[in-house]
Amino acid sequence: MKIVASELGIEVLAPESVREIVPQLRGLDADVFVVASYGEILSQVVLDIPRAGAFNVHPSLLPLYRGATPLQSQIRDGCTVTGVTIIAMDAGMDTGDILIREQVPLDARETYGELEARLADLGASALVRAIELAKGGKLAPVAQSTLATQAEIDATRTRPLRTADLRIDWTQSATRVDALVRSLAPQPCARGEIAGEMAKIVATHPLETAVAQAPGTPSRIPHGLAVACGEGAVAIERIIPANRGAMSGEAFAASLFART
Repeated sequence: MKIVASELGIEVLAPESVREIVPQLRGLDADVFVVASYGEILSQVVLDIPRAGAFNVHPSLLPLYRGATPLQSQIRDGCTVTGVTIIAMDAGMDTGDILIREQVPLDARETYGELEARLADLGASALVRAIELAKGGKLAPVAQSTLATQAEIDATRTRPLRTADLRIDWTQSATRVDALVRSLAPQPCARGEIAGEMAKIVATHPLETAVAQAPGTPSRIPHGLAVACGEGAVAIERIIPANRGAMSGEAFAASLFART
C-alpha cells in the first residue's frame, strides 16, 4: 500500500503510535477515516476528527469473532459461513455499530491465505458502498447487541496467536487437526511432532480410511505419509522439517522410514 500510495503522490505517515500524528490528522480536513488490519486501538480523540467518523473493515460477521485473529479462528472452528463487516468505530475492540455486513460461504478446504485474499476483495467493495451511503446520508447503523447474545460474543472472541496455538494435538480428530493446519497456512504454519521430530505442517487432508495406531504415529501410505489422530488420520501433503526445506509428505516418508 505504501508503494502504491507513493506512486500516486499520496502522503504516507507511518508512526509508532497514532498519538504522534494527531495534529497532521486534524489538518487533513477529512470526511471519514478508514481502518483495516491495524493493530492499535484508536482513541476517541482520533475517532472524533473526521466529520463522518471512522469506518473499520473486519473479516467476520460481527459481533461474532471480534479481535485479532478472526480468519484463523473461523477456519479452526469449522465455520461454514463467514463474511465482512463495516463498522462505525468506537473506542472499543470491534464493538461499533454495524454499517454493512456481507455474508459468504466458507469453503471446506479453504486456507487462511486464500480466505484472507477473498475477504480483502469483499471488504474493499463493501467499504466503497459504505462510503457512498455515508455521502448520501443513507447509512442505517445497527447495534451489535441486537444480533447476538453476550455469551455468543464471548465464546467467539479472538486474540493474537501464541506459540502454543500453533501446536498440533494429535489426540484430536483428523477433521480438527486438518482445520488447524489450514487456519495457519501458508504462514505461520502449524507445528507437529512426528517420530520425535518437530516440523511445520503446511498442508494436510483427512483420510477416508482409519489408521489403527496411537495418535501421532506416522505410517506410509501410497504416495505419502499418514499420521494417526484421536479419531481418523490425516495425510501430510506438504511439510517443512526442522533445518530442512519444504518437501512433500511422500518425500518426508521416504526419508523417515529409511532411518527406521
